[in-house]
Amino acid sequence: MASSSSNYVTSNMNLPTGSSVSYDDLVLFVQELRGLGFDAIRFASYRTAAKLRYIQKKCSVDLLDIWNIIEAFRDNGLNTLDRFSIITVPKLEAIILSLYVNLNKRLPQGQLVDVSSSARYLLSWLLIAYDNEGSGRIRVFSVKVGLVTLCNGKLVDKLRYIFSQISDPNGTLIFTRFKEYLQEVLALPSMVLESPTFGYKEDLAEAIFNGTSKLFLGDFLDTLLSDPGPLCLIWMPLVHAIAGVEDVNHSVSCNVCRSPTIQGFRYKCQKCSNFNMCQNCFWQGKISENHRTEHEVKEYSTSKPGGVSLRNSFRKSFRCVPKSKKMPRFPDQPERPLNLAHIVPSNSNNRSTSSYSESLSESDEEHRLIARYTARLASESKYSTRTISQTSMSIFNSTQTQREMIAQLEARNRDIMREIARLRFVKIFILFLFINLHVGG
Repeated sequence: MASSSSNYVTSNMNLPTGSSVSYDDLVLFVQELRGLGFDAIRFASYRTAAKLRYIQKKCSVDLLDIWNIIEAFRDNGLNTLDRFSIITVPKLEAIILSLYVNLNKRLPQGQLVDVSSSARYLLSWLLIAYDNEGSGRIRVFSVKVGLVTLCNGKLVDKLRYIFSQISDPNGTLIFTRFKEYLQEVLALPSMVLESPTFGYKEDLAEAIFNGTSKLFLGDFLDTLLSDPGPLCLIWMPLVHAIAGVEDVNHSVSCNVCRSPTIQGFRYKCQKCSNFNMCQNCFWQGKISENHRTEHEVKEYSTSKPGGVSLRNSFRKSFRCVPKSKKMPRFPDQPERPLNLAHIVPSNSNNRSTSSYSESLSESDEEHRLIARYTARLASESKYSTRTISQTSMSIFNSTQTQREMIAQLEARNRDIMREIARLRFVKIFILFLFINLHVGG
């Protein structure tokens, strides 16, 4: 009976039964996700993101940031391989093991991860996603997309790295490679049984960019980081959003499950008076009192009073796609800006991507430093005869002001030296008179 139930689980859910992962482990993984109640979430985007977030935490891949992943690619020579190159399962296992071994070297003694267990769990899910035929061989590009998407790090940095893999030397998007990327990244929702909603289709790439033929990094980021972004990838920023609110505690109770505090997302009904719900109650469509699932709600990702919600008000829909004003697509500049100079060469004819990588030229920076320094000198010195404007001063004026100040200081120095010489002469004269008086007396 148990065997027939297992067969139903795998065949009914379109699982890759030919994967390198053992059949028993495959069934166990599916039952694990089901047992956690993720399938009760009404919205496909949140359901997919919640499942992937669980896998992230279960195998501790959320402790590995994109910089660790890129470093591992280089250490193992994957950065020099063509995207169609094939690596074997033992090679992939060695790469994953090295990630966790190096991770433990950076963690405090009491926070070490179980290298063997974490590596095995992550390897199994990657094989489910990318080794459907059970050949024991995976494309290098599949490994890169899978690890970069699942690891920790800013979404904008991940997308910049992906763009470096799917663009030509001039920094122009290669459309066929973008299609390959969509196939690889959408294998992740498929591995958690969400392919009916987020499965790959041939016309997805054209629909995302509306048939635009020439695209650069700025266009790529603008489109994928827009709010809402492409429907087939809407689960991706949600994974980051769920991770960002896990430790947020709202000092209000849930009006449905009566939990004294709400952790994670908080949902406030815009129709019912002072009606708040925790994320589990809202995601599962639970109702209480006069509240109905058709009511408009607002999602909050911060517990600060007057905090702006992550996404504005939205109505019930399958993917929970908001219809709202655009929000900032990503935070301020990354903590560690990704240098793609060796991957995506600059092109003077490319459209500006200054909204993501603005920087001052060296000469402009020198001019600004000179202007600020001379302005400070002018404001502090009591000998200055003019006030220097920091915002509109030209290089000529700043240099002229410096010369005037130096001339004034030199003149003052000459006056002081003359005064010192005069005092020395007076001192000698008085001493001479004093000696003469004593001698004469």
